[in-house]
Amino acid sequence: MSNQNSVDTLIPGGWTTYHKPTAEDLTVFNEAMHGFVGVKYTPQEVATQLVNGTNYRFKCSATMPPSNAIWEAIVLIHKPIHGKPVVYGIEKL
Repeated sequence: MSNQNSVDTLIPGGWTTYHKPTAEDLTVFNEAMHGFVGVKYTPQEVATQLVNGTNYRFKCSATMPPSNAIWEAIVLIHKPIHGKPVVYGIEKL
C-alpha cells in the first residue's frame, strides 16, 4: 500500500496502488452497491484507473450472514463521466 495520495498517482489508463478508500471512493461504492442483497462487502482498500470515467477495484472483506465465514473479494465498479456507478464484476480471492 502506498502512502501517496491517489490523485498524485492517477495516470490515464494506469491503476493507482491500493490505498485506504476516501469518503468520495466510499460514496461511489455505496451508490453502486445500493440494493445489492446477499453477501455483505466491506471495502478495505481501493485502486483506481482513469478511463472514460473511473474504474475502481475495491478490495473487500465479505460475509454472508448468518455465517461467520469471512473471505476477501474484489468488487469492480465503473463510474462514467456522466451517470451512476455500476458494478461490473465481483471476484472472490
